[in-house]
Amino acid sequence: MMKNKYIKSTIAIVAMMQIFVSCKKDFLELTPKGTTLEDNFYKNEKEVMQGVIAVYDVMQWGTTGGYTMKMPLLSAASDDCWAGGSNAADQPAWVAYDNFNMSSFVGPQGGLWNKNYSGINRANLILSKIDKSTTLSASFKTRATAEAKFLRAYFYFDLVRWFGNVPLIVTTLPTAELYTQKQSAPAQIYAQIEKDLRDAIAGLPPLVAAAEKGRTSQGAAKAQLAKVLLYQNDNTKLAEAITLFEDVNKTGNAYGYKLMTNYADIFDPANKFNSESILEIPHSNNAAWGDWGWINGGEGNVATQFIGMDTYNGDTYSSGWGFCPVTLDLVNVLKTDPRFAATIIDGAALKAAGATYNARYQNTDYFIRKYAPLKVYRSTLGVAEQNWPINEIEIRLADTYLMQAEALVKNGSNPTRAKELLDAVRGRVGLGSVPATLDNIYNERRLELATEGHRFFDLVRTGRAVTVLGPLGYKANKSEYLPIPQSEIDVTKGVIKQNPGY
Repeated sequence: MMKNKYIKSTIAIVAMMQIFVSCKKDFLELTPKGTTLEDNFYKNEKEVMQGVIAVYDVMQWGTTGGYTMKMPLLSAASDDCWAGGSNAADQPAWVAYDNFNMSSFVGPQGGLWNKNYSGINRANLILSKIDKSTTLSASFKTRATAEAKFLRAYFYFDLVRWFGNVPLIVTTLPTAELYTQKQSAPAQIYAQIEKDLRDAIAGLPPLVAAAEKGRTSQGAAKAQLAKVLLYQNDNTKLAEAITLFEDVNKTGNAYGYKLMTNYADIFDPANKFNSESILEIPHSNNAAWGDWGWINGGEGNVATQFIGMDTYNGDTYSSGWGFCPVTLDLVNVLKTDPRFAATIIDGAALKAAGATYNARYQNTDYFIRKYAPLKVYRSTLGVAEQNWPINEIEIRLADTYLMQAEALVKNGSNPTRAKELLDAVRGRVGLGSVPATLDNIYNERRLELATEGHRFFDLVRTGRAVTVLGPLGYKANKSEYLPIPQSEIDVTKGVIKQNPGY
């Protein structure tokens, strides 16, 4: 088993929704010790900002109810990577997602459900406090409200993509209503996401000060809304998505975004919040952490530890745990691409140069490079494995270029602009022009964004999942969604219904 580390089991979200939201990293209490304090808190801008930061904090979580770090988990679900680890029993949830053999009890669903509803709960609470406050300046109130709504939309977007029908909760709930929340259809969830993001766009600043990096901006909200519109596969929404993407992507845009000249520099931890980064989740070792019972209390990126080569001894890299070995399929399509070295570590080449590592389950001798553990960034504080200061870039400019090109082709409008955007992504790494067809755009997304967590949802939303993932166990009308955690069905006595096929 992976280093014999133990993570506490999940807690049903309907119970978690009672929990007092604190800025501290303590375990969440079912019967909150700080309820009286919470009633008298959030009375000034400093305290309200602490509440907003508590919502942001959930974006960093990757270990609620198990190890469910977004980027490597989605890479394992796609054809980019295998699950890996020491053996098939190391992280059963990962292996189940890797071969689409999840059940209501086995899979990553518990952690993903709890994380996102924890974020929604925190957003709802701080929004209620902001709404009732009479001491906040108008400008502070506008921005804080916009940030909380952006974050609520962010968490719901993950929920609707992973689960489909989920409870739609946009207020704080009294105890009597905790176990009665029925699921809403995806169309209703998407409508709320769109509303929150439009509200956020109106209230967010175009630029974020250097000292506030990590807070969201108007450009990020526009990119997220455009992405949400594209993902719904509704042709009537494409024109708005294109307009939003163009605001973000056009040369000299108001947000300062531009492609990095050197592709590898995007992922260099020295270049956090670079010009290509639109939505980035920060990690650091500033608050060094060492509690394996509640890793989310720290600020580090444990996903980095997961994907490193096990017991590695050699130059450049630090040892990891051998998860997410890269598939030979991805290796072969990237083999002659200029982005290969910045995307994939060739373990065999390292061994030939004298390095050693332990070949683990599903080993291919190829590993994720973009967020790999680098010796120079290994923390000397706390437990190093928990304190990797390597950020997650959730949306970047090349991603929005390719999404806009896709929307333009689907909408049958401005093929010249679609080709220009596709060519810009390819030209950055020295590749020549190709026709702006959907197949070429989809292929470019795989090469450009490999192992960044986009591939699985790209395959599902474009109707290619059965063809590509079917040989790996994917089944139509089932595998596009995770099962609802059985704990949610049980605690609500069947009010919450299971997804088809589980």
